[in-house]
Amino acid sequence: MFYRLVRKLFHLYFKCMYRWKYHGKKNLPAQGPFIICSNHTSWFDPPLIGCLLPGKHKVNFMAKEELFKISFIGSLLRKLGAFPVKRNVPDKNAVKHALQVLEEGGILGLFPEGTRSRGDGLGKLHRGAAAIALRSKAPVLPVFIKWPGKFFRAAEVKIGPLISFTEEGKIKGKVLETATSLISEEMQKLL
Repeated sequence: MFYRLVRKLFHLYFKCMYRWKYHGKKNLPAQGPFIICSNHTSWFDPPLIGCLLPGKHKVNFMAKEELFKISFIGSLLRKLGAFPVKRNVPDKNAVKHALQVLEEGGILGLFPEGTRSRGDGLGKLHRGAAAIALRSKAPVLPVFIKWPGKFFRAAEVKIGPLISFTEEGKIKGKVLETATSLISEEMQKLL
């Protein structure tokens, strides 16, 4: 209920302040589990991605743990389904939570660059998104957002086709690097 209300408010905000354009909306799966991997240039990326999905669908975002230390923001993020991740170190609890979201048929939102980036391009991806996709066998939905820099101009959201992984065995080394590269390539195609 709270998630839907917040999504409606953001939907109205984006409709009034930006003329948003969606490309590839046909690529959105009807239901989870799947992982949304998007570039990250704005604080508004998570709510914009949340507005992509109709009805009762909820995106559970992995967010930097520092945000959860601010009591009001942390509480709000948890109510919206976000959960903390430690950056620049392996975080088993965050991975466990992400796998649980997917196991329950949910939708996971990740920004595999690991932080907000500057410019129009895509930064180097961390391997966590690929590791979660490989372990869960959930497909990845590549998304690319381009903000106009000014109000009342079009924000573009491009959605690519699902990427599925079928690798078996240990998830490390070459397998992990290949999966990360594939996610990066598919996101780059949306530029």
